[in-house]
Amino acid sequence: MIGLRKVYIIGFMGSGKTTVGKKLAAVLGWSFWDLDKKVEEKAGISIQEIFSRNGEEFFRTIESETLKGLECETNAVISTGGGTPCYADNMDFMLKTGLTVYLKLSPVQLRNRLSESKGERPLIKNLGKEELLVFIGKKLHIREEWYNKAEICIEGVDVDIKILSSRVKQTFNT
Repeated sequence: MIGLRKVYIIGFMGSGKTTVGKKLAAVLGWSFWDLDKKVEEKAGISIQEIFSRNGEEFFRTIESETLKGLECETNAVISTGGGTPCYADNMDFMLKTGLTVYLKLSPVQLRNRLSESKGERPLIKNLGKEELLVFIGKKLHIREEWYNKAEICIEGVDVDIKILSSRVKQTFNT
């Protein structure tokens, strides 16, 4: 793991990947990259617009290209999209080029978080409360096949950044 010095934060939408990623990068003194923001920069439009104009498959292709474009980054924390690990060879790529951290939450915890921001998220914007819970349960069940490959799996509620940063430092022998 020496020399790779990159951490990928993975997990379902609403799990806190960006928040945890920013805090972890600050504690480590590393740079922070939000993959969704990088995709928007590359495409020149918002993720919502990408989905509505070109569909999810097109989005996933750009997302994968953008992820692989960050390969040369070092001393970096990268928060990914919820589906990033599940598309193409993205999870294998992340496992080979850095340390992966899965922020694990239950479907109910995720629903409670996502209920407040549904309008910003193309895959769930039109779902009611119960529909949202069913959607999360089904998607999470499928995605956990990839998420559970992460080297570090932690409870995503109230993440202790000091403990996480200690585990990251230990992994990189710093």
